[in-house]
Amino acid sequence: MFYWIYRHLDINIFQYISVRAGIAFFISFILTMYLLPKFVRWARSKNASQPIYEYAPDSHQEKAGTPTMGGVVFIFATIIATLLTVKLNNFYVVGAILTLGLFSFIGLKDDYSKIAKNENSAGLTPKAKLILQFFAATIVAGILIVYNHTTTLYTPFYKYPIFDMSFFALVFWVLVMIAASNAVNLTDGLDGLATVPSIMAFVTLSGIVYVSGHAIFSSYLLLPNIKTSGELAIIGTAMIGSLIAFLWYNCHPAQVFMGDSGSLPIGAFMGYMAIVAKSEILLVLIGLIFVIETVSVILQVGSYKLRQKRVFLMAPIHHHFEEKGWKENKIIVRFWIISFMANLVALLSLKIR
Repeated sequence: MFYWIYRHLDINIFQYISVRAGIAFFISFILTMYLLPKFVRWARSKNASQPIYEYAPDSHQEKAGTPTMGGVVFIFATIIATLLTVKLNNFYVVGAILTLGLFSFIGLKDDYSKIAKNENSAGLTPKAKLILQFFAATIVAGILIVYNHTTTLYTPFYKYPIFDMSFFALVFWVLVMIAASNAVNLTDGLDGLATVPSIMAFVTLSGIVYVSGHAIFSSYLLLPNIKTSGELAIIGTAMIGSLIAFLWYNCHPAQVFMGDSGSLPIGAFMGYMAIVAKSEILLVLIGLIFVIETVSVILQVGSYKLRQKRVFLMAPIHHHFEEKGWKENKIIVRFWIISFMANLVALLSLKIR
């Protein structure tokens, strides 16, 4: 809408991505702040709360009855803010909206099945969830292939592409989106633990796609110039606004959980932005907390299957620290600090090339 105002009513200020990103931020923030309390009241009236995992630390049992599926609200707010502020004829924007919509649908289906069963927190089977994620990621990656998004692979701290992935790019991009989606999902186990690192990641990724889409800035920083990708910075900023509003209700003690309907699209969209900005490998630093959580689960499962021994007291690793007696707030804030430092290094890597 705001870009249409610029084109047809000649209001020049709305041509700038930075201005429309600011507008998107406040639209999504205000919309989430307005809708989320209403959603929480509705969810409580419908008993839409996720059963607590029976093997979770004892302190988690007091969270029973907390509404879930809060992700529906902030993803909805992000999409509305996006539709009002971006150039809708941009194929990167179309891919972003599809990513948010498809992965949110998968998460919503998983959340609803957990609530409907009510006797455990199983939800969709891992196989069913993975198949749905694969189809969703393939659709989005296919759009990038069709519109000839560059298939070269870059690495942090080096200004030249390593090699051209050619048709293998489709497989790689699908894996990036699925891995990022599930990594955020695994991290979402404590109040606000996944929310703040996600905000930090989107700040970094929004900055990178903005610079990559700008011919002068990308040339100065020796980054690949991805024409028209700057519009994604608006969607990233909209996501930041909605997540900050969500954090108001998700900080400890949480009044609402994001559920898979929030964590799955957050991770998938991170992966998508990294793919567009040619920062797939840099995403390991940007989402370091999510990587650590995922690796802890892989090590735990692998060690138990091979040696019948556990590496951690409980996985993901935030539960390990709970079992060691750390307070929930201490774990959350320390993980936030790690995420902040990792994103600073990721941003520094743009200059040190």
